[in-house]
Amino acid sequence: MRRKEKEITDRVEIDSILKTARICRLAMIDGDTPYVIPLNYGYSQNTLYFHSANEGRKINILHKNPRACFEVEWDTSLVEGKDPCQWSMNFQSIIGSGQVEFIESPEQKVKALSIIMSQYSEKEDFSYPTEAVNGVTVFKLAIDEICGKQSIS
Repeated sequence: MRRKEKEITDRVEIDSILKTARICRLAMIDGDTPYVIPLNYGYSQNTLYFHSANEGRKINILHKNPRACFEVEWDTSLVEGKDPCQWSMNFQSIIGSGQVEFIESPEQKVKALSIIMSQYSEKEDFSYPTEAVNGVTVFKLAIDEICGKQSIS
């Protein structure tokens, strides 16, 4: 990282940001074209969990190339300056990459869906209708590279 003074190196802080942020941008490669989408997600034990419709561009891409990159940001705010060159942003962001794996077993899907729901709720005990579990694609991204950056004034 070029600006070492902005780097977040504490893994506990990185994990806290991943557990607190609300939107994860997932980046993929569709042939030779980048493709990025914002998604709801859940985070647990160095793994991101996502759910999706059973078909669509994202699912097609990930079946062809399961490597993906992600980004989340947290605690963003605009910092106004006297002139345009003094404007800035306060933020914390996490960027990483890993390998996507589709979750097929209904029991593992339920576990992953509960991790996603826990990202947005303090509740941990969820029940899901069988038809809902069978009708959704669930996948996870095991993180193999990760870094954090922040700018706080």
